[in-house]
Amino acid sequence: MIAETVCSAVAVAGLGIAAVTAYRKRFLSAARIAAYSLVPLGLVMTGVVEWLADTAFSPTAWAGFVVLGCAWALFATTRAVERRRGGGRGTRKERKAAARAGRSDAVAPAASAPSLGPAAARPASRPTSTARGTDSGDDFSDIEAILKKHGI
Repeated sequence: MIAETVCSAVAVAGLGIAAVTAYRKRFLSAARIAAYSLVPLGLVMTGVVEWLADTAFSPTAWAGFVVLGCAWALFATTRAVERRRGGGRGTRKERKAAARAGRSDAVAPAASAPSLGPAAARPASRPTSTARGTDSGDDFSDIEAILKKHGI
């Protein structure tokens, strides 16, 4: 009974603060305050507050929470063990075979080859620091090939 009274008082106080805020022409803040202040009133009207009050003083309810906590701990532990073992998809041979089959089909055969055109045929050697200063136009040929490929 007292919880319902407190929640109703909080809701009325919140609506009063929202009215003062709206009077000061801060309508967005006033609407947000009104929304927050109506939550406790809605909880009282739906019976959630009474249910929570009955649950808080019930040993059976607390025992139920303990059982739920144990179930959650078992789920988490088995999931951690399953991840550590490698997914639990069967024997080790089956997992390796599935990994090999998954790797071969994951990428198209020509997907690993670069599609830069004639610039890709050159070797990928880096010029030394002395050669860099003499032939700076050659350094940008790869970039030019990429830009031409994209029509830029």
